[in-house]
Amino acid sequence: MEIILKDKIIEAVRILYNSEVPGTLIQLQETRKEFKGDFTLVVFPLLRFSKNTPEKTGENIGNYLLESFPLVSGFNVVKGFLNLIISDRWWIEYFAEMSSGRNLLANCITKCPEVILVEYSSPNTNKPLHLGHIRNNLLGFSLFRILSSCGHKVIKTNIVNDRGIHICKSMLAWKKYADGETPESSGIKGDHLVGKYYVRFEQEYKSQVESLVRTGLSEPEARNSAPLMAEAREMLLKWENGDREVVDLWKTMNSWVYAGFDETYKMLGVDFDKIYYESETYIIGKEIVLKGLEENILYKHDDNSIWVDLTSQGLDQKLLQRSDGTAVYMTQDLGTAVMRQNDFHFDKTLYVVGNEQNYHFQVLRALMKKMGYGWADGLIHFSYGMVELPEGRMKSREGTVVDADDLIKEMKETAKTVSLELGKLADFTGEEKEDIFRKIGLGALKYFILKVDPHKNMTFNPSESIDFNGNTGPLIQYTYARIKSVLRKAEQVGIKPDQGAIAATNPGVKEIELIKLLRKFSDTVSEAAANYSPALIANYCYVLSKEYNQFYHDFSILGEEDFALRNFRIFLSKLTSEVLSSGMWLLGIEMPERM
Repeated sequence: MEIILKDKIIEAVRILYNSEVPGTLIQLQETRKEFKGDFTLVVFPLLRFSKNTPEKTGENIGNYLLESFPLVSGFNVVKGFLNLIISDRWWIEYFAEMSSGRNLLANCITKCPEVILVEYSSPNTNKPLHLGHIRNNLLGFSLFRILSSCGHKVIKTNIVNDRGIHICKSMLAWKKYADGETPESSGIKGDHLVGKYYVRFEQEYKSQVESLVRTGLSEPEARNSAPLMAEAREMLLKWENGDREVVDLWKTMNSWVYAGFDETYKMLGVDFDKIYYESETYIIGKEIVLKGLEENILYKHDDNSIWVDLTSQGLDQKLLQRSDGTAVYMTQDLGTAVMRQNDFHFDKTLYVVGNEQNYHFQVLRALMKKMGYGWADGLIHFSYGMVELPEGRMKSREGTVVDADDLIKEMKETAKTVSLELGKLADFTGEEKEDIFRKIGLGALKYFILKVDPHKNMTFNPSESIDFNGNTGPLIQYTYARIKSVLRKAEQVGIKPDQGAIAATNPGVKEIELIKLLRKFSDTVSEAAANYSPALIANYCYVLSKEYNQFYHDFSILGEEDFALRNFRIFLSKLTSEVLSSGMWLLGIEMPERM
């Protein structure tokens, strides 16, 4: 419709003002809710042709469209804005086309598809996944589905931080305090077991620092001099030098963690096409750093550490290799980016990483451009906000994080409690109930996180997320299940809706409003892809659910005596369920057929 309207407006300007107006000056937008209309023309750019006031120009163009274009049934002018009302007949014909089984996302397909890597999860192998990782994984996986649905070739990647001083902390603590404890001997999930010893290291280290401070050292001096930290540094150096005992321990403990991660990913419903490991990419990164040093792009300090000077680009001087020859995060990211470009020849890489790393990615992009990697402009930091709890921020090293596995379990239990209280699952088998509890619990968790603008910090409240009456996943799932129930009942009583009868129906205002809302789905998905924002789709699904539930409350569907209207409402319900299912699928949320 927007394309047709633009052509008719260009025609109006040509006829009314004897002028050819370029299409770029025709600015159409959705009419704001407080005004009557469907599409709004911004009149101001056309005043150079009309040589008249905005109000008069809008009125002239509106009258021309009303007289020459039957699909415009009315208009109003508000200052420099012409609000156009599209006839109900067009909306009905459009709905008939939408209901014919065509791809709901066909209009989202981009004309310029790209190869896009989406990096998400990025866990450390010294601790289990937590609530912050959940937001990361859910955002990354949803971006994959949204961008793929718009025609891009999207590769899901994960970079596992499996090396570095923090990994050595867990290894050292296990070696000193575990007495051979394993996941099998303890019954503790592998990633949880390793995380236990990361916390133990920090506890012992903190105790050593406090003792040294009491002897007269400053806290920075004490932290640097603590014996435990010195042992961890020594272990890191041994690891990079290939010490057999250290490497074997590293492989063993990492295998425990990977097995634990896989369980959590499966529960969350996320996966990856390619997993990179920093224990491999840092080697490539070190080679790149040495080459940059040879080419005088980088420089060496007196202590043999290697740096880059980015002050001319408004950044600072950045360490790329320590004086003892060990690599830093930036070195690893250099290697990872180059490996990925060689593997996939990507146009863009989206790094789904928290906003505390904003500066890091500015430096990475600037560094790579300085080193001659022209494709570095395609490195995009998808910066998302932190997740907090009502009681405050989480801290891994103090063991005060919300564990992902525990949270998933809690959400399932909460879903079970709420569902049983509603008393609507009496005729379900035990297996069916458990599947519904899982879908509702995870749906609540995923939706509550994804409905928030990803760039904003958020507070996660489990009890709010599972409310069946608010802006929540369970409300949308319940709306979908309600529609599926209507469709099943229609089939049971022998009602066979007729696709061909849709166009001949004269529905009411509420039906037309629902059609208008359904039409916005593809535009919402396109906007979500352009802005990397699953929140747009989440909140669209909520608005659609709310509008349908109001319609369901106010109007009879199967009980409607007028055959044509009943037929129309069945198809309207069916299409609503398909749009809700498609929208929630883009968010990685499963929809129960019954609730």
